[in-house]
Amino acid sequence: MTKGILGTKVGMTQFFTENGELIPVTVVEAAPNVVLQVKTVETDGYEAVQLGYGDLREVLTNKPAKGHVAKANATPKRFIREFRDVELGEYEVGQEITVETFAVGDIVDVTGTSKGKGFQGVIKRHGQSRGPMAHGSRFHRRPGSMGMGIDALKVFKGKKLPGQTGGDRVTIQNLEIVSVDVENNVILIKGNVPGAKKSLVEVKQAIKSVK
Repeated sequence: MTKGILGTKVGMTQFFTENGELIPVTVVEAAPNVVLQVKTVETDGYEAVQLGYGDLREVLTNKPAKGHVAKANATPKRFIREFRDVELGEYEVGQEITVETFAVGDIVDVTGTSKGKGFQGVIKRHGQSRGPMAHGSRFHRRPGSMGMGIDALKVFKGKKLPGQTGGDRVTIQNLEIVSVDVENNVILIKGNVPGAKKSLVEVKQAIKSVK
């Protein structure tokens, strides 16, 4: 069964193991999440646990949102996300989920919004190769031919062209938790995770891990 928590990406640093090995890690601050709703097949058509993270000033919310969090005796939340494939019996409305949910050595999937890079060409956006840089080439960093030959005189959907780059929902799988600091509500995850500093990330138990 899946377990998860919402947190904020703080940045990257390095961590030394007991035997002196240096590991690059991402620091994720995960203040206690509140269970706002437990969804069941009978009432909602599917099973999920809804978590709220990050306090929000009441002036920035509305009455329906206030009523929803009031059922959990919680304050308005800035971020609300759902986790599926969980053991519903382990959760109840108003319960707090902390970093103690995870332990050192756990394998997790981390989801975030990648950094936006604006309008970019095909080399930066799709990793295509450039053309010759000699004089008269006229093909240096262009996207290349548009048509598909004599049989299909059109541009097929999905052609890799310049456009908005980044700002996508990205998941990096099978990352290892190196350290869990319960006092400071911090998780250290080996490697990098998607998103900019201070952005929201979802940390959940890996679904493809072989461990």
